[in-house]
Amino acid sequence: MSDERKDVRAPGAAMGPGGTSAARPRLTAPRIVDMKRRGEPIVVVTAYDFPTARIADEAGVEILLVGDSLGTVVLGYENTLPVTVEDILHHTRAVVRAKPSALVVADMPFMSYQVSDEQAILNAGRMIQEGGADAVKLEGGERVAPAIRRMVEAGIPVMGHLGLTPQSVLAFGGYKVQARGEADQERLLREAALLEKSGCFSLVLEGIPARLGGLVTRAIGIPTIGIGAGAQCDGQVLVSHDLLGLYLGHQPKFVRRYAALGEAMREAFGRFTADVKGRRFPSDAESY
Repeated sequence: MSDERKDVRAPGAAMGPGGTSAARPRLTAPRIVDMKRRGEPIVVVTAYDFPTARIADEAGVEILLVGDSLGTVVLGYENTLPVTVEDILHHTRAVVRAKPSALVVADMPFMSYQVSDEQAILNAGRMIQEGGADAVKLEGGERVAPAIRRMVEAGIPVMGHLGLTPQSVLAFGGYKVQARGEADQERLLREAALLEKSGCFSLVLEGIPARLGGLVTRAIGIPTIGIGAGAQCDGQVLVSHDLLGLYLGHQPKFVRRYAALGEAMREAFGRFTADVKGRRFPSDAESY
């Protein structure tokens, strides 16, 4: 892995009071765990490219997730299943080039860890060694616990993921809220404890009742990162394209849009088109 990412960086430093740039220490997996102990909320967004990573880092985001959600919001797939290891590596490298202070977590895509523990650790190692990620994320509970233990033993920080796991969308029959029944809730609590015991430093909880999100958060010692899991989680994550209003597909209930960049882009492209058609661009001032 390149040594370009130091513990403190200036170019993409977080914005301090009054909009001034202030360098911040590099975020690591142990520091993320310490944030839970201090009761400090953890901010996570997805990033798939250099500019998004740099801007999010400057805004103070603590974890940049190179999610397999890139399949739907960037690559145009109907779900995340077609995303490959090479896709994640490509986008992780772009994010890492921004030299963020934020922790960079690379998603393990479908079929990159399900076949065997050996396959899982080799692909996780590629995310760290070739992609430059600080950690990996994979979906599932008991069935992936042995692979997680192997990764952690090899020195790879791992983020878990329970609840609505998008790579199981076909088995679920769609994107549906999970663990509504008592038995399913008890199983999720057990699996959360198992993932902590297996060495995960944090755990994404997606698409579960808010009450259950709170129960899991209080039951384990590692941070929970919620996405449609209620306000009691230790942190929250949103897909950047949802947050920015760039994704034109279905908007889940848990999404809050903080901008309407898709509309702004459409207007800008339309004005450019009109100016070119009307021979108003380029002007003399924009010509050599």
